[in-house]
Amino acid sequence: MPSIVPEGRTRGWIIPIGGAENKENDRHILERFVRVSGDRDADIVVIPTASRLHETGPRYEKLFTDIGAARVAVMDFDTRRDCQEPGRLRRLEEATGIFFTGGNQLRLTTLLGGTPVAKLIRARNANGVTVGGTSAGASILSEHMIAFGDEGSSVISGSVRLAPGLGLTNRFIIDQHFRQRDRLGRLLTALAYNPFAVGIGLDEDTAAFIGPDETVEVEGSGGVTVVDASEVTYSSMDAVSEGQPVCMLGLKLHVLVAGATFNLHSRLALPGALVQPKE
Repeated sequence: MPSIVPEGRTRGWIIPIGGAENKENDRHILERFVRVSGDRDADIVVIPTASRLHETGPRYEKLFTDIGAARVAVMDFDTRRDCQEPGRLRRLEEATGIFFTGGNQLRLTTLLGGTPVAKLIRARNANGVTVGGTSAGASILSEHMIAFGDEGSSVISGSVRLAPGLGLTNRFIIDQHFRQRDRLGRLLTALAYNPFAVGIGLDEDTAAFIGPDETVEVEGSGGVTVVDASEVTYSSMDAVSEGQPVCMLGLKLHVLVAGATFNLHSRLALPGALVQPKE
């Protein structure tokens, strides 16, 4: 469950990124991550545990340093025992921003789930620390995580497997590489299991900056597909066999681009500033 925000405190930003964020010429997403993590005073811990590539952590360390963060450290976890080390916990206590890289989200949850590190990250976010991640690092941020599933646009019973995520919030379910990998069907199927949550499908090079007031702000070059299942009037999920299509009525879907917002409390979507057409 999400940590309770202490009295007098404000929850930190939650920032899922759809993967393949621009790391070269147009680093708006990573630059904004640094800004909301303290800007020039930002102290960022990069957790590359989802990736098995040794260069992943150092690459993000250099990126955040070049952008202007005051301090950046890479903290990998190879065993669950690593998640109990006092030195690592102290370093996370000092951070103003925590960033999970891409890779395999099940590797993250199996190594970190239920450990002192996972509990501390939830508590730090409740105390105002920014927590974000890209690709697999985005998937794990919520309480309900898509572990894996089939591609395509159809809602199919049994086509998605859910697992417990990090649990910063229970208000949404994330899917990443959304349009590029045709993942609408698996996000809808996940919502058929749990209509309470809001589905957030993130295109590549696109992020949802979720503020303390539970407003989603879109940043990046792609789109964010928001699926609101709170007013579903009918679902056949309980009646069909595995592998069969599911009927869902009353879904509400929004496609947001940079500047647009969606409030997770009111379920209200707004377009933001209009983009002027090029002459």
